[in-house]
Parts: sequence; C-alpha cells; structure tokens
Amino acid sequence: MGPTPEGEPRYQPYHHPAAGWGAAKSVTRFLVREGALVDGPRAIMKMNHEDGGFDCPGCAWPDDTKGLHLDICENGIKHVTWEMTRKRVGREFFAAHTVGELSGWTDFALEDQGRLTEPMAYDPDTDHYVPISWRDAFELAGRALRALDHPDQAAFYTSGRLGNEATFLYQLMARELGTNNLPDCSNMCHEASGRALQASLGTGKGTVDLKDWETTDALFIMGVNVASNAPRMLTALTEAYKRGARIVHINPLVEAAARRAIIPHDFRDMATGHSTRTSTLNLQVRVGGDMALLRGMAKAVLERSATDPKALDQEFIDRHTAGFEDYRKLCEATPWEEIERQCGLGRADILEAARVYEDADRSIVSWCLGVSQHEHGVDTVREIVNLLLLRGNLGREGAGPSPVRGHSNVQGNRTCGIDHRPAEEFLDRLARVCGITPPREHGLDTVGTIAAMRRGEVKVFVGMGGNFALAAPDTPLTHEALRSCDLTVQVSTKLNRSHLVHGRQALILPCLGRTEKDHQRGGIQSTSVEDSMSMVHLSVGMKRPASRHLLSEPAIIAGLARAALPDSRTPWEWYVEDYDRVRDTMAQVLDGFEDFNRRVRLPLGFRIRQPARELVFRTPSERAEFSTAPLPDVVPAPGTLALGTMRSHDQWNTTIYSDNDRYRGIRNLRTLVFMNEDDMRERGIAEFDPVDITSTAKDGTTRSLKGFLAVPYDMPRGCAAGYMPEMNALIALCDYSAQSDQPLMKHVRVTIGAAG
Repeated sequence: MGPTPEGEPRYQPYHHPAAGWGAAKSVTRFLVREGALVDGPRAIMKMNHEDGGFDCPGCAWPDDTKGLHLDICENGIKHVTWEMTRKRVGREFFAAHTVGELSGWTDFALEDQGRLTEPMAYDPDTDHYVPISWRDAFELAGRALRALDHPDQAAFYTSGRLGNEATFLYQLMARELGTNNLPDCSNMCHEASGRALQASLGTGKGTVDLKDWETTDALFIMGVNVASNAPRMLTALTEAYKRGARIVHINPLVEAAARRAIIPHDFRDMATGHSTRTSTLNLQVRVGGDMALLRGMAKAVLERSATDPKALDQEFIDRHTAGFEDYRKLCEATPWEEIERQCGLGRADILEAARVYEDADRSIVSWCLGVSQHEHGVDTVREIVNLLLLRGNLGREGAGPSPVRGHSNVQGNRTCGIDHRPAEEFLDRLARVCGITPPREHGLDTVGTIAAMRRGEVKVFVGMGGNFALAAPDTPLTHEALRSCDLTVQVSTKLNRSHLVHGRQALILPCLGRTEKDHQRGGIQSTSVEDSMSMVHLSVGMKRPASRHLLSEPAIIAGLARAALPDSRTPWEWYVEDYDRVRDTMAQVLDGFEDFNRRVRLPLGFRIRQPARELVFRTPSERAEFSTAPLPDVVPAPGTLALGTMRSHDQWNTTIYSDNDRYRGIRNLRTLVFMNEDDMRERGIAEFDPVDITSTAKDGTTRSLKGFLAVPYDMPRGCAAGYMPEMNALIALCDYSAQSDQPLMKHVRVTIGAAG
C-alpha cells in the first residue's frame, strides 16, 4: 500500500518560481484528497495568528512581525491538514491487522489511516495491539520503570513538536526518576550549531531576529532548501531582494528557492505571475566544502585589509574578541589552491562572495543541516562566527548568526530542559525550585541510546512524538535496538513505523494535536513554543479533538510520572489542571523566563534575552572567541562519492505526502539517487538505470541499498544525494561526528554502480 501511483517515474528539471500557483495547486489537490475543503481553510485563517491562533506544527520560522494576515506556506497547510484528517485508527483497525501484516505496509499507508483514538497495548500471543485503559497503560509503564535496576536503564526521547510546558514536565519526570537520558531530535540536526555557538559566543543559539532579516545588507544562506524546509523564509528573501540586499545561496544543489519566488499572499504577483528573485549569487560547493569556502572568504577579507583598513572592524576585534592574531596567521598559511580543492569552487567565485560580504555594512549568515550534519560541523559553524567577527557583524541590528531550526519547537525543547548534558546552574535551580535531587552525570544522546538499547543496557524507551524508528540512522540496527527493549512507549497522533518496531511489551498512547482544543479543569489551555529566533509565544487549538479518549501531552506525562513515582511530592495533577501553574514554576527555573505568564501573552510573545547580542560573552575569555581549526579533507577518494540525505518537497521529516518532489522535477519516485552527469557517464549509468549504493563505515563494515534509480542532476562532481528516511540505512551508527555526536547524514562515503 502507498500513494496512488500516477504512472511511471518521471524527471523533468523544474524552472518555475518557488511557491506561487504551483504551491496553490498542490495545496488544493491535497485538501481535496484529505476531504478538508472546509476545515483546511478555517485552519489557515487561524495558523500563526497571535489572537487565539495555533502555531504551525511544521517548521520553526518566526511569525511575521507586520501583522500579515496569511502567514502560511504550502508545507504548513499540508502538515495541519494531515493532522486534522477525518480518518480514524481505533480498536477495529487493530483487530483487523496484525503487527506482522502492518509491517509490510509503506510508511505513507500507515500514517494515511488517520488519527489514533485510544491507548493500545501489544499482545504478543496474537500479534495485535489491543485496547487498554489509560489507568492500566500508566500502571504498566510505571511498573516497568519501577522495576529497573537503575534509572539509566530508561531513555526518554523527544521530537520537536512537544510544547514548552510538556517539555518541562517531561525532563522533570526523567530527572526525578534519576536519569539524564534525554535524547532528542537536536542530537540529529543542530547539535553542532549549539556546541559551536556556545564555544564561540557563550550561547547555544543564533543572535538575530526577524527584524534583523528585514534590515540587513547581505544574506548568506548555507545548506538549506528554503522552499521545503522553511518556506516562510521566501517572504524574507523576496523582500530583501526588493530593497536591494545581496543574497548568496551556498549549497551543492541550486534549489528552486535560490532562484525566484511568487509569494502566495502577494495577490498582485499571483494575479500577474510576476516573480521576484531570491538570490544574487549561487555557489555550488561540494558536499562538506562549506568550511573551505568560509575560510577563503575570510582570507580574502584579510588580504584586502592590507590596503583597505576598513575591510576589518579592528575596534570591534580589539574590544570584543580573543584569538584574532592566531586566526589571521591560520588564514595566511592556508593556500588558495587547497581552499579551492576542498570547496570545489574557483578562486573567482570565492572572491565574488567575499566582495558581497566586504561591501555590506551588515551581514547575516544563516544555515541548516547541510552545514551541521558533518564530521566537522562544529568547526564549520565556528568558521561562520569567525567570518562574522572580522567585520563586527554581531550585537547590532541586521547582523549575526542565524541557524534555521527544522521542527516547530525543537529549540524550545532544549531551552526548557531536554538536554542529556545539562548545565550545573540549571540543575541547581531545578533542585531548589522543584525539590528534587537531579542526577549530575551526563546521560545518553540519540546515538548513545540506540547503542545502549542494542546492548540491553536501556530496557525502557519512551518516545514523546516523532518516529524514532525511521528518523534515526542505521535503520536495521535501530530496529534491532528497539526490539531489544522490555518496553517501548510511543506518544503519537498517527500510526507510524515506530509502533511496529517495538519492545517485548509496547504501548501506543494517543495525544492531542497542535490544532485541537485542550480542555482541562482550569478551562481551555494554551501551550507555548519557541521559534528559531528565540521568540516564545502561545498556541491555542481550534478544533474538537479527534477522539474523546485523547489526552494532552502534559496529562500523559503526569500520568506516567505518577505511576513511576507514586511517592513523588511534585504536584503532577495540579500542574495539568492549569498550565499557567507550570509556567510559574518554569519562570523560577529557566533563565530568561521571568514573569513568563504575563510576557507570553504580549503581542507576538517575548524574546528570550541573548547575552551575545548585547556583546556579553559567557566564554572563558569573556570575549567572542576565534577558532583555529584546520581545514578537513572532504574530497572523495577515487571511485567514491560524498552523498547527502535530504527531504523531498512533498514530505515533512519522516511524514511522506506523496512520491513527488515538485521543485526537483520528480514524479512517482522516492528510491532514487541524484548524481552528476559526468559521474554517471564514468560509471556507465544512464537516466533511471537501477544502481546499487554501498557505504563503508568507520569500522570497515558496509551497508547497501539495491535497485535505486539514478537521476542526472546539476551538482558538483563527486557528490550525490537522495531521500531520507530511505537512505538512513546507509548511515552506520558508528559514523557520527566526534565534535557533536551527530550522525553524518549529509556526508556518507559511498560507491555507486549498475545494479548487480
């Protein structure tokens, strides 16, 4: 089972503007398919609105600051409609299908069955999920947690969908139990960004906000497919171009959003078909070559400063930074030939990018997973900061580092305590305010949790949202690890692969969606989320819940906590009655959340203070610190390619809406690999030829995917790309960055040949 086939696989390069009528048509077809022609438009009018609206459960791009009536995008509408479907998955469905049978279904087919309606428990005797009461489900989980020899035999995973209040309660439960095993999706996406920014600036976040994007002179967009990953950024790009800002896109693929766009809420442009450019320069670095390009730009700035003192902001460097002279010497000692070889660009292209940077009074560098999911991701993000520091692009309007987070509250999860390496200051506050004794030893991240489950050292796995079985690397090994658990608990809105890859005992606990009203004793509740630019605001559901048996995520967490910690003095039930009570406690624990309940109800909420933006650096030197990492060798060995995984356009994380990828010109195909035409020709591969793809891990083991179809694409030689989660099987669990512990999902060394 899967999406309805529309014919044979097809590929036709896409030359149209991003968004515009293509997005409108796609959304209309999706609303018709999902039977949401009434609920869909109603949701559109409420999504991302501060006045009683709900926050889009998709990306973490900030809400518009100018009161835009339709602050929406194609992917956001699809995501919301997918959640609001009228289809239901209840006890009758599970009675009709064994887990063994469902395991043969496609991931699209599983989620397409609709919303989960009641808690279910796995029955190994019949291989069916069967109904279980909430009380019995909590007791089953609590009994398993109480029976552990040590709290570290449990792990509590979090996806980026969880609201701040539930996040705080979740980490409180884990730490009261006695573990910091809090793996999360940040471990697989922006861990490198947080560690790099913390080392360079003393903060784990970017320093800019949306107003900075509206006033900057130059934008450098690195390693991100804007039209699919953060579509609302298209508005910022088109507006920047119209006011004369320079926009440089840096990515192995020139994506549709890096050329032109028509913004759907710009009715004049929609009516006339007039598109706006979204770039002034596109640079196709090789996979992993971003750091070399940045080093080349910095080298050019330093060389220009020999004849033009204004090329550097020497006053800023002297007053606010440490390590500049060492960095200058490093750049001088790095040969141009090596920079060109590593980034895959000619010197003229590098100098052109450097001129854009030099000529701009204020610059922002923005990046996503194309930068962070590499062995040297931390060094690359630190090199971004190095470049910004040279011209004082920090602590002033229109300038600074701006990581693009992928999921709606992944940044809020980390802010509110989901961290396997918590700071001592945070633990001290948590202990004082909440009256618990939190563990001080670091816990397990995502990679560590998978390895520990496989060894039998983690026996209970709780997944709060997400689809861990598909999102994680080394798919067969991850599945083996989950099946080694005594108990797996998945808190979800829809059926997915993680429900079928389970422990000896398993629970499915269905929760409310972001779009649904959350009724508690204190009335309808709101939850808060934090966007990519540290704005915290409220979200209030608008729709009747899909089932009267659904519980909110805070209520589920409280039920699990009370069952696992029957003698706990934490007022779990009292917190759930009114989320303002949770926020009052959070205000005492979390730095920057003072007066939380009042400030979050202000228009657009409030921005968490960023010390680095005020030129206060919580680093050992109390200054912004230059880094001096050597350039890594990212040039593939002869006969190998560097492959990066990515999403298709008709996909959100592991949720797949169809087998199409409009912006890359693909129809009816997901099991493909994009390749440079010369690399294909060298291997005797023609368009749509079946190929075998083999990766070699650090430990020498290999993994293969058979029969994927090759598609010629405009990308640098030596590079390849394909879709996750299908290609996650190529990424060995041992292939993670020593700098960030992130799986190397954007830099897999592979060989590709005709299918055997």
